[in-house]
Amino acid sequence: MKKEISFIVNGEKATVDVPVNRTLLEMIRGDLLLTGTKEACDEGECGACTVLLNGKAVNSCLTLAVEADGGEILTVEGLAKNGEMHPLQQAFLDVGAVQCGFCTPGMLITAKALLDEFVDPTEDQIRTGIEGNICRCTGYDRIVKAIQLAAERTK
Repeated sequence: MKKEISFIVNGEKATVDVPVNRTLLEMIRGDLLLTGTKEACDEGECGACTVLLNGKAVNSCLTLAVEADGGEILTVEGLAKNGEMHPLQQAFLDVGAVQCGFCTPGMLITAKALLDEFVDPTEDQIRTGIEGNICRCTGYDRIVKAIQLAAERTK
């Protein structure tokens, strides 16, 4: 069974006819062709598929696409505006927080949700906020520093 759903993705209106059992991740990558959101564990354990749905960070691999009906989705592609990187993206580059890059889209979206909640997060708040995102390349120190830098730049 399919359902037509309408939503806003990265500031643009969209309508998609999706099977009711299709995940948000499958819709984002397969129907919308936004491949920045990564597919990894399919169990909600790694955070690579994190997007904002109505301002809240969600694992898109565990969220049904129909749950986005009437809502707003932000993927990593929507962070940059008018050709300029989001302060988080710039900070990740500036401190070398990007290595292989696979976890980076989910990490950036999770960090955005964190900074939307805490204007000046402590290191503990940052580490707690990103604990659902697994990075296999780093010890997280540069990621934490990048989020701190972005918070300073956006105050």
